[in-house]
Amino acid sequence: MRLIASRLLAAIPTLIGIVIVTFALTRMLPGDPAAYFAGPAATAKSIEETRVRLGLDGSIPEQFVDYVADLARGDLGRSLTTGQDVLDDLRARLPASLELTFGALLLAAGIGIPLGVAAALKPGGGLDRLCSLVSTAGQAIPTFFLGLLLVFVFYYLLDWAPAPIGRLDIFYSSPVEITGFWSIDAALAGDWPTLVAVLAQLVLPVVTLALFGLGPLARVTRATMIEVLAGDFVRTARAAGLSRRKVLWTYAFRNAVVPVLNTAGMVFSFMLGASVLAEKVFGWPGIGAYAIDAVLASDYAPVQGFVLAMAFLYLVLNLAIDIAAGLLDPRVKFDA
Repeated sequence: MRLIASRLLAAIPTLIGIVIVTFALTRMLPGDPAAYFAGPAATAKSIEETRVRLGLDGSIPEQFVDYVADLARGDLGRSLTTGQDVLDDLRARLPASLELTFGALLLAAGIGIPLGVAAALKPGGGLDRLCSLVSTAGQAIPTFFLGLLLVFVFYYLLDWAPAPIGRLDIFYSSPVEITGFWSIDAALAGDWPTLVAVLAQLVLPVVTLALFGLGPLARVTRATMIEVLAGDFVRTARAAGLSRRKVLWTYAFRNAVVPVLNTAGMVFSFMLGASVLAEKVFGWPGIGAYAIDAVLASDYAPVQGFVLAMAFLYLVLNLAIDIAAGLLDPRVKFDA
């Protein structure tokens, strides 16, 4: 409880800074929201009336005070492009983004961590060179370009993947929402055809993000395992006649898991940001695509809500990583 309380208290200045910076940056967006929503044929009078209706007629300090007062009441404002409350829009779209990002993280960890371990066992070998190649390629290729390339090859040329039109093909009905993660909801309902269709839509965007996050996980795992395998306790375990498997996973990897876990948290945060472009490429109805549409329309409230949601997720993720690191390695200290 002390850890949770200290982390939450430490997050308060960060959240205050995020609120201030987000408000300032949204006011610097190009274009006039009042002119945009008044329409192309609007007169100067109608534009001014729209500005008053949007609450943009006051000074910047007055607008900021109103914004903070709304936040204190849990009101993130109303999206002018969708006509809905921003909180409702985020609540409806966040599961799609999280399902995509969690799936990518699981795939990246499932490939990157074993690859890093294998590379550490034989530095300079074939798997080590493969690890370096995959890591470099994943970081060097822009996410949006990789997504477009996968769509071109596997959908357009080979016709192996479904059309990149969102979470589900038009021939299927969405499952009854329980968790908001359609793959889980379809499995819980026993709707196997829908589950297969949902997973088919997930494959290309998940692979796109996973290749982006695979590199850091593989590199950190490799570097940490090389250092740990050279430790005296590993040599002692080997001299005691323990099996190679037990030495590798029980002694070596357990001591390398905390840096890998921290890297996984960092990769997840990066994936949340990279998913913005991936969602636009694959027509994914997540909060990233929602934020881009709001930026293009100079719609302040959704952009501010998106940044606050991302900041909240980042803080929760860091707290979860701190707790997990303490459970996995008692040597980790939580003194704030």
